[in-house]
Amino acid sequence: MRFLILSCLVLCVVSCKTSRENTTNDIEVSNDLSAISTKDFREFKVLDSKYINTSELWNVFNEDLEDFTETTYNELKPLVLDQDIPTIQKHIYTRKLSYEQLTKFYLYRIRQFDRENELSLNSVIALNPNVIAEAQQKDRELRNRMLKHPVFGMPILLKDNINTSEMPTTAGAVALKDNTVEDSFIVNQLKSKGGLILGKANLSEWAYFFCGDCPSGYSAIGGQTLNPYGRKTIDTGGSSSGSGVAVAANFCAAAIGSETSGSILSPASQNSTVGFKPTIGVVSRSGIVPISSTLDTAGPITKNVVDNAILLDALMGKDESDSKSVFDPLIRYYTQSNFEKASLKNKRFGAFKSLMEDELYANAVQVMKDQGADIVEIEATEIPLPGFLRLLNLDMKTDLVTYFNTYGNENLGYTSIEDIIAFNKTDSLNIMPYGQALFKGVADDFATEEEFTKIKTTLKTNGKRFFDEPMKAHNLDGIVSINNYHASHAAVAEYPAITVPMGYTDEGVPKGLTFISSRLTEKQLLQWAYVYEQASKMRTAPVNYN
Repeated sequence: MRFLILSCLVLCVVSCKTSRENTTNDIEVSNDLSAISTKDFREFKVLDSKYINTSELWNVFNEDLEDFTETTYNELKPLVLDQDIPTIQKHIYTRKLSYEQLTKFYLYRIRQFDRENELSLNSVIALNPNVIAEAQQKDRELRNRMLKHPVFGMPILLKDNINTSEMPTTAGAVALKDNTVEDSFIVNQLKSKGGLILGKANLSEWAYFFCGDCPSGYSAIGGQTLNPYGRKTIDTGGSSSGSGVAVAANFCAAAIGSETSGSILSPASQNSTVGFKPTIGVVSRSGIVPISSTLDTAGPITKNVVDNAILLDALMGKDESDSKSVFDPLIRYYTQSNFEKASLKNKRFGAFKSLMEDELYANAVQVMKDQGADIVEIEATEIPLPGFLRLLNLDMKTDLVTYFNTYGNENLGYTSIEDIIAFNKTDSLNIMPYGQALFKGVADDFATEEEFTKIKTTLKTNGKRFFDEPMKAHNLDGIVSINNYHASHAAVAEYPAITVPMGYTDEGVPKGLTFISSRLTEKQLLQWAYVYEQASKMRTAPVNYN
């Protein structure tokens, strides 16, 4: 989560790329933002995990993978690599492929590319030891010919702050390495549709609200996640770094990330994938290691818009334990989006004048015009977000304790963030090589209930104004941005946003075109993103991983 202040200091808390729009912010909590400023990392204190034993990781799979040879892998590549979920399902229904083979295909690629080699990406923290047997069961269930959800049998990676019963949920932190738990609400939803939990994806530790002075994609448990479009040279984005990288590298059919402000949009765009941050409440947050119950949400990261809609469909549902949960049983984002009939004709979008200097953005806007969209160039209104960091501090102070008490392993023994801080000090060189400045900030921040309510109200009002005022003034359907440049305003407004690949800089850095609109416009955002995606076809796979 990073947003730009008028003085050009960048407040970085959860994601990794900055908003290029100047906004003033009243940050009364700290006069020194150096610890949470954006930094361009090219050298890393830690690269490989000190806590993952790769031999142990693969021992459970070695016997089952003996018959999956390089020849088999190469024969299946045209059926799987960079294919969308409907195409993969078609291959399975026509018996060119099975769910077992599909699962083994992804496991083969993870073993080949992800760790301890010259192309390693460190994007996967853990693997479900039962996933091959579960895939075999899906093959048997397929024979009953009952109607299946499109996610049925698809191997999905979860960001490792999402509870699932097969593997510990660590948030990348050594303090949670033994956090074995029950399934979160969204994992139950995914499994009920037949989805397979392939494993856990690496992340920026504690969803990037921990160290402050650290690179995107680093966690003590998972090591340093690297970008397949440029290992050690291109930022992975964060905090759902491993989810974005694993999707880009074809290590899974799709992945689930989480976002407080930019943590899906950032890694999705940095890794040339499609990332959707839904309206707060559309996807449950129960059983996910939190930063902020005000702003947190889970969401899908996929290679294309269609897969994104499929995964979003599979995740949604009414969660009575989530106070912000919203669910309309009549809505289906995949089957009802009518992608083939989707159009931008007579749709009006705001494009930021200051971003038109970006050639990729300007080209993307032109593609939208060519598809019939009306584009209105707008100036970004300087609307501050006072107390943004305090909102996160104050929420996390209580929300993390709630997670421990309600969803965490009962033997963890943590009752406060101070307990985590103290644990980290027991082996600081390995557990927190970049420090824990943001955690200290959480521990030190206090507010009255009245003060906290004022912070939240002001932020939500100002976030909505940032989008609502130009949308009302120009009768706009939505606004287009770059990557997660305006993620902080969308976060506090609780508005949805989707990012789609829009090309690569001269240095090969991926960028995404990001559509933002008002509350509960998920279906429209998916349609607009699909039309742009199909008209532009800007995504290309990372060359070294094919």
